[in-house]
Amino acid sequence: MSAQTLFYILIAILVFSFLLDKILELLNAKHYNDEIPEALSDVYDKTEYKKSQDYKRTNYKFGNLTALFSLLLTLGFFFFDGFAYVDTLARNLVTNDILVTLVFFGIIMIGSDIITTPFSYYKTFVIEEQFGFNKTTKKTFILDKIKGWAMTIIVGGIILGALTWFYQKTGNSFWLYAWLLISLFTLFMNLFYSRLIVPLFNKQTPLEDGNLRTAISNYAKTVGFNLDKIFVIDGSKRSSKANAYFSGFGSEKRVTLYDTLINDLEEEEIVAVLAHEVGHYKRKHIIFNLVASILLTGFTLYILSLLISNPLLSEALGVTIPSFHIGLIAFGILYSPLSEITSLIMNWFSRKFEYQADDYAKNTFKASPLISSLKKLSKNSLSNLTPHKAYVFMHYSHPTLLDRITNLKK
Repeated sequence: MSAQTLFYILIAILVFSFLLDKILELLNAKHYNDEIPEALSDVYDKTEYKKSQDYKRTNYKFGNLTALFSLLLTLGFFFFDGFAYVDTLARNLVTNDILVTLVFFGIIMIGSDIITTPFSYYKTFVIEEQFGFNKTTKKTFILDKIKGWAMTIIVGGIILGALTWFYQKTGNSFWLYAWLLISLFTLFMNLFYSRLIVPLFNKQTPLEDGNLRTAISNYAKTVGFNLDKIFVIDGSKRSSKANAYFSGFGSEKRVTLYDTLINDLEEEEIVAVLAHEVGHYKRKHIIFNLVASILLTGFTLYILSLLISNPLLSEALGVTIPSFHIGLIAFGILYSPLSEITSLIMNWFSRKFEYQADDYAKNTFKASPLISSLKKLSKNSLSNLTPHKAYVFMHYSHPTLLDRITNLKK
């Protein structure tokens, strides 16, 4: 295979992926005017339903614009030797190979983020504002960007630098060392993400004593679940949308409730949501996802080790000096079809796990408050009640609201 052939294969993968996404989104958009299913007829009234349809339609059009811009920007980099230009710039700034890799990706990632920031700004302060979701101030938006860049530079830089060093020292067997490093990092983040990372962006406070904490504690005792770390996060700082999540395991396990969730739901509904989260833990879904993530990472790194030394990867991107960082760019695109398949499998498991967690909540608490909480959360986020089945299959990590309610009523 020649470098030119590989170049056009990479272009074909990018374009095909774009077209597939747009076809799925078009199919989904055709359902925006569907009638509300009878089982969900109490979620929206006519005015609210029209608002939800307008919200989805607006995001659909805006998403098409941003996706097209991203594709054209990427294709421009391919056809006008953008990667070669950035590679030369990085080599002119530093000489050490590890530093070249870090500077190269730093320019690509931060430059891309700066270019797309106007889209993010418009999404936050125009679309989300228009539909009553945005609570983010311009100061918070800017600080989030700066903190995000800092995290990328520090954490991403350490991991990427280590990967490059492993490759230089061990050749194609670098994937084993890289896998160990990333596995340890993944385990560490699963344990301490809420304690170390979340506070950089949000304020967390223990749920105060009162009826809600007592109700949660009483439920936890009935299922033999030690839950003393219950936190409230100031989600309303950025959005009116509500959420709750379970993180960590062992002595580090905790439940985090968005303040918007507490404001939107009744006490019994919040306990039902927590019962669902406990179901994930009891059914060992968190462990499964952690192990699956580590195994998929190892598989990806092994495939990378088979291809990364091939100079065709760099030549296809117009770079005459073969390098680890250019190879990573080409590999990322080549691997994307396989990554799509693994994502489909993981989404299938995720939807199955959601049913299992719902069943656990139904059997150990009640189905009715969980159903009403799901309806309220769906309504408050203006979610799509009638998505296309193909779109659900490809993109949804959760079953649709109708499917979850149907399952809960069995």
